[in-house]
Amino acid sequence: MSLLKLDIYGVRNIQKESIVPSPAINLIIGENASGKSTLIEAIFILGRAKSFRSSAIKSVINFTQNHLVVSAQTVQENGSHLHLGIQLDGKNIEIRINQQSKQKRSDLAYALPLQLIHPKSYELLDAGSQIRREFLDWGVFNNDQNFLPAWRKFKKALSQRNALLKTRRLEQINVWDNELVYYGTIVDSYRQQYLEKFKPVFIEIIGRFLALDGLDLRLVSGWDTAKEFSRVLIEDQDKDLRYGFTHSGPHRGDFQLLVNNRIAKDFVSRGQLKLLVMSLKLAQVQLLANEQSQTGCILIDDFAAELDVVNRAKLLHYLSEMACQVFITATETQDFGDLSQIKNYKMFHVEHGTIKPV
Repeated sequence: MSLLKLDIYGVRNIQKESIVPSPAINLIIGENASGKSTLIEAIFILGRAKSFRSSAIKSVINFTQNHLVVSAQTVQENGSHLHLGIQLDGKNIEIRINQQSKQKRSDLAYALPLQLIHPKSYELLDAGSQIRREFLDWGVFNNDQNFLPAWRKFKKALSQRNALLKTRRLEQINVWDNELVYYGTIVDSYRQQYLEKFKPVFIEIIGRFLALDGLDLRLVSGWDTAKEFSRVLIEDQDKDLRYGFTHSGPHRGDFQLLVNNRIAKDFVSRGQLKLLVMSLKLAQVQLLANEQSQTGCILIDDFAAELDVVNRAKLLHYLSEMACQVFITATETQDFGDLSQIKNYKMFHVEHGTIKPV
């Protein structure tokens, strides 16, 4: 998949712009606050129907407009073309695929799989479990389309069970416990299968940037897997009633990145942590290409802030081999280093929200 043409309307300081990007590497330069991160943000909104820079979409909409629109012509691996579009006004969301409205966010995500690397990406290993769970599930979601319906049914059962716990009406709780165990076990199984396929791809990629022996990825299921999930729910019932929610299950799942059986974030340097996170994200895109023959789109914001000169050169070389579409921002051309070995790229300059090819 790659974007053939991108149209942005009313996203922060970008009033109305269109670009025709390279199917390979796109380098975006500009001063701070020029709008280069906004270009990355607009692509992210098109694929994920949300911003990575703000939880409130209202703050993303240009102050002279009452809504934003991002649309693109894309070409898929089979050569077919798709027209994707999203309109947001802070309250409503309209998604169109090939001019057909009432499309779901998941349809957009399947059509435009995105992976983002930006200055806060280190939080993947440094913050709470939710961000890692979302990262893992994005991979499983794109790897097997049977995962999403199982996850939705698990979430429905969890919501019903929590409602019964809050109202202390336990006469139906066994029904929802059975649903929770059935779909929760399926969700956990999909995650485990994905992680087993993902690990060798990740280890191969991180080896290009960092020499670390004893690397391992371990799934944390969200309950004590030495016991049956159904048994854990029974044992937790008094605690669940006291607090009004379900403590154990895939909704509390996580994964651990270990180096010689120690959690990596507890002892690696900040620079090593960034390389580990970057390699995790690249591995998701690579595995998607290996398993589904589908190339994702990689967004890298603030290239120089993430990596030193040596690793920037290694990353650009790796990206040029990946055969996927990439958008990278930096303040100066020099931040990209020697581009003589990069065969297929375009450069864009952004100033006051105006985007021009260089």
